Amino acid sequence: MIGLNTLKKGDRAIIKDILIDQVPLSLLEMGCLPGNELLILGLASKKGPIYIKVDQSHISIDIITASKVLVELK
Repeated sequence: MIGLNTLKKGDRAIIKDILIDQVPLSLLEMGCLPGNELLILGLASKKGPIYIKVDQSHISIDIITASKVLVELK
């Protein structure tokens, strides 16, 4: 498993685990749950937010939070 922050634009991945005590509850409410597929839509920069699509939600996640979402490339 790797952190969401390591992916590149266009990558697809399956969420495998979330360090739940270190991510906002709103992220989970928007569909970032283990087992869900996500698509990287864009990256602001190496240190900027990551723009993803999970189910029908488009979400911007800061780089530190993204590192707490563990994924497996699809």
